[in-house]
Amino acid sequence: MVPLKVAADQIASSSLTGASVVSVCALFFTVASFWWLNARQGRLKAWEPHSFAAIVHGSTARLRLPLVLHNTGPKPIVVQDLILTFPDEPASHLPLLWVSPPSRLQPGPDEEAKLPAGFVVPGREAQQLFLEFEAPFSGFLPEARDYKAQIQVRVGHRKGWRPLLTFSLRAANIVDPGRYTVYNNAPVELTKEDQRRADAALLELLEEHGDGSPPGGRRQGHPPDDGDARTSG
Repeated sequence: MVPLKVAADQIASSSLTGASVVSVCALFFTVASFWWLNARQGRLKAWEPHSFAAIVHGSTARLRLPLVLHNTGPKPIVVQDLILTFPDEPASHLPLLWVSPPSRLQPGPDEEAKLPAGFVVPGREAQQLFLEFEAPFSGFLPEARDYKAQIQVRVGHRKGWRPLLTFSLRAANIVDPGRYTVYNNAPVELTKEDQRRADAALLELLEEHGDGSPPGGRRQGHPPDDGDARTSG
């Protein structure tokens, strides 16, 4: 009888251990599922804009971009600030600051002036926004070519600036830089007439500065002599 009792005790102990493992796994799965569905901090995603509005005159450069921001996680993300930079350009090219959240892409005289303000992107949602960036004395006088542009963001749950979106800004499409209007940013081939108009308009803009150099004293596209790299905010 004793061996039977020992065997029964071993079976009971084994069953208890198996039940404990199942219970712990179920608890872990419940906690992990709750965190993933309700408490996980996501990140912001954005996509290259297919159009933009631009004006470059005198010492001011202004760009307006239509963007879609998507929060990949369940927790809301607070956007505190944004800047637009040109990572591959000379250090004389200052970042363009976020100056306005307009209500449409096409600028117009009847627009209500607004100041930039922080906003929230709710969890697992996407928002379409129009963002306007500007910099006086930016040193940015566009040539008829593509530029590597990067939008950086400051969010409430992180410190410092972080890259949000890197895209190609097709400045060759800016055929009338003195007028604030909309241009196509899709990768399409310009006609010879469009290319001629763009080259002529941008050349006229450079000639307004006398020696064809931007306000920073350096020609567009040439790095400074000391090799300094441009730093973002």
